[in-house]
Amino acid sequence: MSTSVAENVLPPKGKPKWLRVKLPTGKKYTQLRGLVDKYDLHTICTSGSCPNMGECWGEGTATFMILGNICTRSCGFCGVKTGRPETVDWAEPEKVARSIKIMNIKHAVLTSVDRDDLKDMGSIIWAETVKAVRRMNPETTMETLIPDFQGISTHLDRMLKVAPEVISHNMETVKRLTREVRIQAKYERSLEVLDYLKKNGANRTKSGIMLGLGEEENEVFATMEDLRKVDVDVITIGQYLQPSKKHLPVKQFILPEQFKKYEEIGLEMGFRHVESGALVRSSYKAHKHIH
Repeated sequence: MSTSVAENVLPPKGKPKWLRVKLPTGKKYTQLRGLVDKYDLHTICTSGSCPNMGECWGEGTATFMILGNICTRSCGFCGVKTGRPETVDWAEPEKVARSIKIMNIKHAVLTSVDRDDLKDMGSIIWAETVKAVRRMNPETTMETLIPDFQGISTHLDRMLKVAPEVISHNMETVKRLTREVRIQAKYERSLEVLDYLKKNGANRTKSGIMLGLGEEENEVFATMEDLRKVDVDVITIGQYLQPSKKHLPVKQFILPEQFKKYEEIGLEMGFRHVESGALVRSSYKAHKHIH
């Protein structure tokens, strides 16, 4: 099953043509962009300059980040600021729900920074946000892309109780690179979180990894197998791109045919959905992952 990774990658000497992003267009995108600007709405789609923003918005999907924009962790791949977070905004659940209503979002992806500074790790605001979105937007489905909450079951139980259609937690990388890429996170703990969620009633679980950080093909397969062992339903696989010169460098660009190979083998492994491609991000085609 495994081949030399060097056969299906390029060295990082300038961005290859398949990573060139077209400017988002379309009536639906233009309409939503106008609403975002008019009401000063915050989405990860815009702040993170997501390459799939036009496509996702056109399908009625958008991603919202809660609990501020300062993270207590300092992952080597992530462009979010690290430091001392601001005080929790207890009105945030209603603000997010209102944004989703204004934008008429059919499927909302919620994510957050890590809040290891809080006793509840932010899980209470997480649960309240899901409930607020449901109250104000009863037809909207949701995916919650959660932190590991340090693996504490009490916090995970709050997410299980509000029962979003999909609960997602990203592995981000292969086991060997976890300490370098995620620093404060633990590979086994992330697997345990996904396992706990599924065994305790999660409707559907999901995870994602980035490629191009120096991983080998057999390590990617091993991570995919580990995710199947804990019965994860959906996996996303995309190309890592360096947010700034301060972040981890891109070690290689993965060729399209290699992404296709991961997709085919992932489906053979038993994943219900595999989104694998250079521009794939965690929320890509997220609305399809609930079915």
